Amino acid sequence: MKKKILVSGFEPFGDVTINPTMGIIEKLNRSHQGNVELHTIILPVVYNECANVLIEEINKVQPDIVISLGVAMGRSAITPERIGINIQDTVGEGASGDNHGDRPFDRLIEEDGPDGLFSTIPIRDITNELKKHGIPAQISNSAGTYICNNTLYSVLLHVQINQLSIRVGFIHVPATPGMVLNKPHLPSMDLELQVKGIQTVIDCLSEK
Repeated sequence: MKKKILVSGFEPFGDVTINPTMGIIEKLNRSHQGNVELHTIILPVVYNECANVLIEEINKVQPDIVISLGVAMGRSAITPERIGINIQDTVGEGASGDNHGDRPFDRLIEEDGPDGLFSTIPIRDITNELKKHGIPAQISNSAGTYICNNTLYSVLLHVQINQLSIRVGFIHVPATPGMVLNKPHLPSMDLELQVKGIQTVIDCLSEK
C-alpha cells in the first residue's frame, strides 16, 4: 500500500525573492514517486496562518507523513530539525517580519502549549541516508523562532492533541547559488542536489 506523504514549501519572503522550496516541490511533482502517493502545498510566510493552511491540507489529504521544507540562509547542508519550540520572535530572524509585517517579540504560539515538541520523523536515519548518497546533511537542534518553527510546532501540537498517527518533521535546505551572488561569504547548494536530497528523504521515509 502506498504511503501518503505531504510535502510543504514556502512562498518568498523579505529580501528572498526566490524560495528554493518552491523549486524543489515543482520538480518533485514531475518525478516518479514509486510506492509513495505524493501531495504538495506552498504555505504563506505568515505567523499562524502558515500552520493553519497546512493543517487544513492535512485534514483533507490525511497523510501518513508530513514533511515541511524551509530555506536557511547560512547553512551548508540539508538539516532535519529535532524540535519545534513554543515561541514566535522575529528579532534576529528578519527585520521586516512576516509577509504581513507582523514582528512578534517573545510571543507564545500556544498559550497553554508545551515548551517544545520533538519531530516524529527519524532524523538520524534521514541524515545518515543523505550522507550515504553524497549529500551534505546534519541534524539541527534549532528551527529558529520564525515561520519555520511556527509551522513545525503547530502541526506537531495538532497531531498530538488529536491523537493522529501522522509523523511530522521539518527540513531546512541551504540557499541556492543565485541567492548568494552578492553574499559570497554564505554557503549554497545547487537546486538539483537539494531535489535529490529531498527525494532521498521521501524514499527513506517510504520504507519506514
